[in-house]
Amino acid sequence: MAVRFELKDGKLLVLDLISVQALDRGFFGEEYEGKKTQMQLMPEEALYLVDVRNAVCERNGRKISFNQIASKFQGKKFLARFYCYRDWRDRGLIPRPMKEAQGSYGRSPIHKYPSREFVAPKVNARGLFFYDDLMSVIDEDEAAKELYEGNWFGQYGTYKAKKHGQFLKLDAYETLFLMKHAGYALNVKEKRVVAEAIQRRPDFLSLYEVYEDWRLRGFVLKTGFKFGTHFRLYFPGAKPGLDNAEWMHSKHVIHVFPRSSKMLISEWARAIRVAHGVKKTFILAIPGAKAEGSAELDFLLYHRKGGEIENPRHDKPKFVMLALSEEEEIGGEELAQAIEKSKELGLDLILAICDRETSVTYYRVKRIELPKSKYEYYEIEWVQP
Repeated sequence: MAVRFELKDGKLLVLDLISVQALDRGFFGEEYEGKKTQMQLMPEEALYLVDVRNAVCERNGRKISFNQIASKFQGKKFLARFYCYRDWRDRGLIPRPMKEAQGSYGRSPIHKYPSREFVAPKVNARGLFFYDDLMSVIDEDEAAKELYEGNWFGQYGTYKAKKHGQFLKLDAYETLFLMKHAGYALNVKEKRVVAEAIQRRPDFLSLYEVYEDWRLRGFVLKTGFKFGTHFRLYFPGAKPGLDNAEWMHSKHVIHVFPRSSKMLISEWARAIRVAHGVKKTFILAIPGAKAEGSAELDFLLYHRKGGEIENPRHDKPKFVMLALSEEEEIGGEELAQAIEKSKELGLDLILAICDRETSVTYYRVKRIELPKSKYEYYEIEWVQP
């Protein structure tokens, strides 16, 4: 017998007792007006039941279609939210409405990264700044060698090349860091370096803040260009050189997503997948001042435990979902607020991205603790629920 419900006064109501009992066993709906014999469905639940479970919806005694139901509830990213709900259900897992959230569930572990206070060496050399290239060069051998071999600033020739060349070149982030913290002198002032960098890259200072934050804690940051990100990251103690197998390949990359910026979901997700494909941990940095407001998350997610499916009667939710569409833009502020809300709930955030073929890809956001940092960072990994 098909489950039956009706659209009445803008609500999706299950008034048939047999249907109520069947849906309750499957963890659909909620009691309507405190009556255990009646149930109200979320729009996503109702459409899922019509689409996948052959349920019947009626209005004024007449059967109505999927589109007739959806037309009463559609809004921002409604279809993406529905397909993300459907995909989670199709995996045998249970999504529930956000209004059921209660306090902090304490199910969001923090990943602690080792750090080491870094004091930059005094640079006893004068460099030349190349405006169009946003690089500086030191051609004094002893000073350059100490910076490179001792602290891995700059690069001789090309990284991993057998012949390194004679002169040390430093990118704009390394150049500015050494000017601020090591007395590095150029043919131009610090203010000019910053102005030239901002002219070519308006978000330069946001990227530099992240670079500086990690460098001051002993980490080494180099370009992440080949991996579609801003920086690749090496942990404290990293040294350059072909004979140093431990540091031959970075294991982490950092992407900076300022709160004031926006990016297409498809572009953002591509960077994560590239990092995952080359076996690197993708770290997201969201610098910038916090704005007022709170993100609207979509569903509480129950997962698996010991081979069983977690459920709302006996377990706590494991994650919280933000449903997104491949074609939409997401802002750094929106994402930051979603992460902040998930942190308040004590749950890891799942970014569910629905593509144009309604296939859903999932990314899990996990918090990082970087001692003494004023910023927050997050590992984002592709997951298969």
